[in-house]
Amino acid sequence: MNLIWMAVITFVILQMSVFATTIYLHRCVTHRGLHLHPVVESLMHLELMLFTGIVPREWAAVHRKHHHHSDEEGDPHSPRVFGMWKVLFGNYFMYRKETKNPATIRKYTPDYRPDLLDKLPGWMQHYSMFGGLAIFMLMFGWAWGLGAWGVHIVAYVLLNSSINSLCHMIGYRNFDNLATNLQLLALFTGGEGLHNNHHEFPTSARFALRGREIDLSWPVIRVLER
Repeated sequence: MNLIWMAVITFVILQMSVFATTIYLHRCVTHRGLHLHPVVESLMHLELMLFTGIVPREWAAVHRKHHHHSDEEGDPHSPRVFGMWKVLFGNYFMYRKETKNPATIRKYTPDYRPDLLDKLPGWMQHYSMFGGLAIFMLMFGWAWGLGAWGVHIVAYVLLNSSINSLCHMIGYRNFDNLATNLQLLALFTGGEGLHNNHHEFPTSARFALRGREIDLSWPVIRVLER
């Protein structure tokens, strides 16, 4: 397999992780802005398990705490509290630290409904991303597979940290909250870069609200609806 096809496949898997994050983790599980068919939920959960290692309940709890204390003391990853560069490059570690706080999980996700994948042993959930590594190696061979897996993980982490850092410091605002919109970032994050809109209407399943704003997850949601 040539390098171009490897890059294309890696990018597609990265975008699958991005769309599963914004549609399933963010808009569905965390904010209840939409309800997905159980089969779709399970497939998106499985994709995230294999390629990111994220545990949905933990992600939802940390994000809800972020909204509860947005850009003030108590926000797990506010660039206005910790500094933009620290959050941009250290967001992963801030997230992991907060997931280890059982009080956060209990307080912010009492309504969480576990599925079959949630019932797997904890170590399997947290280390499931090595299943994604195996998939990359089967597709590309061990060396190129390891490299593609690494690129996917780093790119995924940086896209998420960019939302938590840049989209609270740089960009434009439609509404009077401290989050910002970055349309270019939104194009690579399934609409997540429209962060000012989201903070104004957190339970809305649609992030593009004005003018020429583009939320690429919205047409996917409409297709799922139909």
